[in-house]
Amino acid sequence: MSISVHTNKPALIALQNLNKTNDQIGEVQNHINTGLKIANAKDNAAVWAIAQGQRADIGALGAVKMSLERAQSISEVSATAGESISDLMVQLKEKVVAAMDTSLDTQSRTALDSDFKSILRQIQQVTNNAQFDGANLLDGSAGNIAFLANADATNKITLSTQNMSLGGGIITVAATASITTVTFATAILTQLNTSIGNVNQALGNLGSQGKQIEAHLGFISKLTDVLETGVGNLVDADLAKESARLQALQVQQQLGAQALSIANQAPQIVLQLFRGG
Repeated sequence: MSISVHTNKPALIALQNLNKTNDQIGEVQNHINTGLKIANAKDNAAVWAIAQGQRADIGALGAVKMSLERAQSISEVSATAGESISDLMVQLKEKVVAAMDTSLDTQSRTALDSDFKSILRQIQQVTNNAQFDGANLLDGSAGNIAFLANADATNKITLSTQNMSLGGGIITVAATASITTVTFATAILTQLNTSIGNVNQALGNLGSQGKQIEAHLGFISKLTDVLETGVGNLVDADLAKESARLQALQVQQQLGAQALSIANQAPQIVLQLFRGG
């Protein structure tokens, strides 16, 4: 190998190796700082694209979870109100059966009728107030309500309306009903027995729909966790491994600096060739 003061090949090689080591140290430090081995497309375009796609699904599932949580709240409010109505229907039957007693005097019958009408008003109040976030399944103001079930919004879970308004299809007893006579009480008892069965059936429907929503909400939560774990497997850095790698690279950096220093001293040999005897 020729000796030249213009070109120092060993120094160039040492500098290239040192620069490579410095680049690797920068990469490791970035992994440690961000906690990610793939922070952007430059690190690994294919894996980064896959991770971004999964992140998009996770974000969409977050919206699905919010929709299902709202559905769960509406279902729970409706079921609670429906149970209260069912209890009030039991009280109504007690008053109606009592009013069928032919031995009652006018004053007692009037008192029973007053209690009966008071319970009817309570049922209507419960029905009107059984709402969450503006949605009421019991007063007939809304139809069936569909909620998101998947990340693409192509599947839905539906809560069916259960109209428990007085004089409707479920509670056939009218809001103006009266038990001031045995005849009235007898006719209303027939309606009431049918209505109690209808209310219990409606509560069963609400319960099964609420259970379905609860189960699907649990699935969405688990699916989100699995996807987040999958993204982590793709892009998260192993910090223990990165720490060990950083220490090794720092040693290489020091050795590279020393090698470059030695290579830079090589041209000084030329001075010895031109010294006098």
